[in-house]
Amino acid sequence: MHVLVLGAGMVGSVAAADLAATPGFHVTVVDAGAPAIERAKRRVATAVAGAAVGAVAGARTPAGAPVRPHARFIVDDAGGARQVRALVRRLKPDLVLGALPSRFGFEVMGAVIAERVPYVDISFMPEDFREHDRAARRAGVPVVADCGVAPGMSNMLAGWAARTLDHCDTIEILVGGLPRTRHWPWQYKAPFSHHDVIEEYVRPSRMVEHGKVVVREALSDPELVTLPGVGTLEAFYTDGLRSLADTLKVPNMREKTMRWPGHAELMRTLRHLGLFSHEHVQVGDARVRPIDLTAKLLFPHWTYEEGEPDVTVMTVRAWGSRGGRDVRMAWTLHDELDPATGFPSMSRTTAFPATSVLRLIAAGRIAKPGVHAPEMLAAMPGILDAVLADQRARGVHYKPWMEETAPARRAKATKRAPATKSAPATKRAPTTKRAPAAKSASATPARRTRR
Repeated sequence: MHVLVLGAGMVGSVAAADLAATPGFHVTVVDAGAPAIERAKRRVATAVAGAAVGAVAGARTPAGAPVRPHARFIVDDAGGARQVRALVRRLKPDLVLGALPSRFGFEVMGAVIAERVPYVDISFMPEDFREHDRAARRAGVPVVADCGVAPGMSNMLAGWAARTLDHCDTIEILVGGLPRTRHWPWQYKAPFSHHDVIEEYVRPSRMVEHGKVVVREALSDPELVTLPGVGTLEAFYTDGLRSLADTLKVPNMREKTMRWPGHAELMRTLRHLGLFSHEHVQVGDARVRPIDLTAKLLFPHWTYEEGEPDVTVMTVRAWGSRGGRDVRMAWTLHDELDPATGFPSMSRTTAFPATSVLRLIAAGRIAKPGVHAPEMLAAMPGILDAVLADQRARGVHYKPWMEETAPARRAKATKRAPATKSAPATKRAPTTKRAPAAKSASATPARRTRR
């Protein structure tokens, strides 16, 4: 199975490494930057060496399975429709994985579809990728967009919760990728394209409140969240719901990004000064876009050192009813840099959902033509279980739990504030009896949980 990986950045290089270590897969990696290609070569070599002894970031190959990794690396431009169509025609891949910056995502998706090749993308494009759905259905190819950690796994888990609960009233997603150690003044380092991090801070953030989509300013409504094993983080609105805002019929949904406290205020200040603007500014004899200058200046400060530890944390929670009881379903993720391979956590947790889904397409388990949002995969029998199992094999664990919660009418007895229709606070509701079990063992076992 020949896979073309477009982009060899922090995430694309790990995706290429994971696929190259998969028995039966041949990988071609294309990136315009020679340094990125060299990093991809090193990571592929690391993954292949691990696969040879039965361990790739914790993964295990089947006993006796031959590991015959193949990888080819090409320094070439993959940032436009014409270039991508030429590459696909020349290389003739069976599958394509897109790990390019967001500004290239929409155009490149259209180009791959036009060449009738199945495609998985993690670019976080600003456009609505579902505009390519008709073309993908006509071409007869499955396409999965936003297939990272968040968006991506967050969507799949939210989709599973909405389908599993008899009634789902609220979904909340909190997610953050950050350095394990804080550094003044930014309190942050970027695990992917610096432009795309800044995009998170300027795109309007869509939420769902009382059944209606509302828009909030990015970086707004900060709140402190304390997580075991990490500490106190600051959570604020970003446009992380993506397609969830209109694919799930859940009356209340919100997503917040988490960073070390202090980062959001700095970003709001830079944005207020216009330093995130895409509009050209005349400076002497030169015309520059402020966002390009900002990204260029931030790059040295936001770049991880080789082997520098990072952490990815996420909680996906859903409130609703099941079997006549008020329940809360949740999944938590706490992942850190893998010491065996040196692969950063955010690179792993973003790349592995995409490579898992790509393998499922290769196996024929995801075959329906069209462009699929990640939450739609939760409706396909066995797909979420397979993706979760694939990631567990690679050391990435989503811990599920479900508990019965006290209904609103008991609020007075428990001395809690009266229930409202707004999104829930970050503290957990009281635990009472066990809730009915979900039908998937890997999705949500019913149990009491205290963290």
